[in-house]
Amino acid sequence: MICWRLVVLVALLFTCLPGLSAADARVVYDGFDGPGNGKHVVLISGDEEYRSEEALPQLGKILAKRHGFRCTVLFAIDQKNGTIDPTVVDNIPGLEALRSADLMIIATRFRELPDEQMRYIDEYVQSGRPIIGLRTATHAFRYGKESTSQYKRYSFDSKSWPGGFGRQVLGETWVSHHGHHKVQSTRGVVAPGAKQDPIVRGCDDIWVPTDVYTVRLPLTGDAKALVLGQVLEGMKPMDKPVVGEYVYTMGGREQRKRPNDPMLPVAWTKTFTGREGKAARVFTTTMGAAVDLKSEGLRRMIVNAAYWCLGMEDRIPERSDVRLVGDYEPSFFGFGEFRKGLKPADFEM
Repeated sequence: MICWRLVVLVALLFTCLPGLSAADARVVYDGFDGPGNGKHVVLISGDEEYRSEEALPQLGKILAKRHGFRCTVLFAIDQKNGTIDPTVVDNIPGLEALRSADLMIIATRFRELPDEQMRYIDEYVQSGRPIIGLRTATHAFRYGKESTSQYKRYSFDSKSWPGGFGRQVLGETWVSHHGHHKVQSTRGVVAPGAKQDPIVRGCDDIWVPTDVYTVRLPLTGDAKALVLGQVLEGMKPMDKPVVGEYVYTMGGREQRKRPNDPMLPVAWTKTFTGREGKAARVFTTTMGAAVDLKSEGLRRMIVNAAYWCLGMEDRIPERSDVRLVGDYEPSFFGFGEFRKGLKPADFEM
């Protein structure tokens, strides 16, 4: 026989646990004027390496304060203490915010979310509303072989929906590092035929310390390359491009590549048509680590992409205002190097 008093007591205890309140698990930037006023952008962080939990709050602040968008930023949360912990792969509370979203910006890596959370992402993706994917969003989800989730097809290595969310929606899934990780940086070069595209307007200097990801050519469907990644010899913006073959060892295996022959896309657009039959505008860049956002050109490209995704490209000026909001000293990328003990409230504006 069920002891209902015990059930109620347990429910109350879980309700009071820190980190379980949806309001406490997110940060919202609102109340600013600009062309984006009245539009809601939901930014989803959650990756172990590239510090999306630092990048997306800054991006949300720029979109809100400089452009008027209402921005909700979500995080991977440790339910035990309510802190942000990107190593927690199965909990991003607050995803119901997507139901009122006009644009989703996602920068997760290998998440295995429970169905009650993943259904909000699935509903959004299939609705035909626009999407921006940053860096590891090409491999945003990974479900184990034993998983019985109805959303297992979103996994980066899905066979039923080849390549999962990355390949099907964004245009590519995880393949490999093309540049030498943490040794070679990337110069963004506007792709041939893309100089007049509104997304790259004013983006005359894009350099990031992250390396180029491998992207299979040609791009899928109606995808259009906007920026190519020129692999540099080192980790400084003045370093020279790699010429010819580059040989190195990574993961105990010898890698032999000609990284700039050809240069691979690091930013592109495409469309995705979901169950509801509406074609969504999609922008993807394999740049986007927290330290990458120190690049004014990259910030401008992402902000311009938000306008384009929302059908507002006629509102993109010659040089979008992408000044950083507040102090921004992001952590360098690396596993296990996230700032421990932070809560969403620590990113309030």
